[in-house]
This record gives sequence, structure tokens and C-alpha cells, in this order.
Amino acid sequence: MSQTAKAHDPNKLGRATEPNPDGPAPKRIIVSYGFWIFLLSDFILFSCFFAAYAVLHDATAGGPSGKDLFELPLVETETALLLLSSFACGLAGIATLARNMRWFQIAMAVTALLGAGFLALEAHEFLHLIGEGNGPGRSAFLSAFFALVGCHGFHVTLGLLWLTTMMAQTWAKGFREDILRRILCFSLFWHALDIIWVALFTMVYLMGVRG
Repeated sequence: MSQTAKAHDPNKLGRATEPNPDGPAPKRIIVSYGFWIFLLSDFILFSCFFAAYAVLHDATAGGPSGKDLFELPLVETETALLLLSSFACGLAGIATLARNMRWFQIAMAVTALLGAGFLALEAHEFLHLIGEGNGPGRSAFLSAFFALVGCHGFHVTLGLLWLTTMMAQTWAKGFREDILRRILCFSLFWHALDIIWVALFTMVYLMGVRG
């Protein structure tokens, strides 16, 4: 058989395109698996902060407790903003599947604005507490509170930086495979922050106000 015939041998072409069960997994699966490991490590980190807060929430050193400090209307507004941002992030995921650049950018921009609103209210809460002399050095309770809530706020800040980077990369380079993987990882990260905040809102604020 000539070289040309070998090159066009349908059996050979079929064998070449068959997936190798013993070969490496697709890059999308590898990236997703690695990012899930990162998220699990982040959950472990927050579990340690939650455990510290649970132990120290009564250690007020004669100072105010959560019942005296927390303003539920403000925190409920923060919660609404973060949950709505997660919904907008989901819409961005749908736009990604449809390869619709316009709606992807709009949905991501809404996600960023809602996330920024959440951070602004959280900063207002922190500054108000510190201005009244209830900073993290006031008691072990407040140290644990600022550490837990502040760690979540730091993650949201990083998420916003990541989000704007994704918007710029997608606008400049389109929906490339590597960018699609990053968008998927960002969505997992942002929704994970929502899950952590719901637990934080329940344990810190709702249970704190009940005393």
C-alpha cells in the first residue's frame, strides 16, 4: 500500500480519533478537579474561623455582645445584594453557554455592582463599630467577629478583581477554551462565597441578635 493510501486509510483515522481510556483526562476536568480541591481547602479555613467564633462569642470582656451591636436591616440588605449577585452570575453562565458576549458582559457587570454594594455596606458596618470603640481589640468576641466576617469580605474583594479580569479577557479574546475554564472556576468560587455567607449570616447575626 502506498504512503498516500495509508494516510487516507479510514481504519487508521478512526483509531487515531478514538479517546484513549488510559490517557490523561481532558484539561477541563483536571482544572475543575483542582479547583474543587482549592474550594474544599477554603471551606476548611472558614470552618476554623467559625469554630473560633463559636468558642469566643460569649467572651465579651464586659463589653457589648452581638445583641447590642448588630443591625439586622443593614445585614439583610447585604445578604440580598450578595444573593442577587449570585443570580446575576448564573445569568452570565447562561450567556457563556450561548456565546453571547453582550449579555455576558451585562450580567458580569451587574454581578460586580452588587458585590461592590455588599462590600460598601460591610465597610460601613466595620467603620461604625470601630468608631464607637468596638474594634477587634475590644474583646475576644469582636476579634473573632472581625476575623470571620473580614475574611469573607476579603474573598469577595478578590472575587471582584477576578470578575473584572474575566470581563476584560473575554472582551479582548472571546470565549476561548482556557477563558471558559476560568469563567467556570469563577462561578464556583462566587457561589461558594454565597454559601459561606448564608452560614455566617445565620450563625453570627441571627443567633447573635437572639442572644
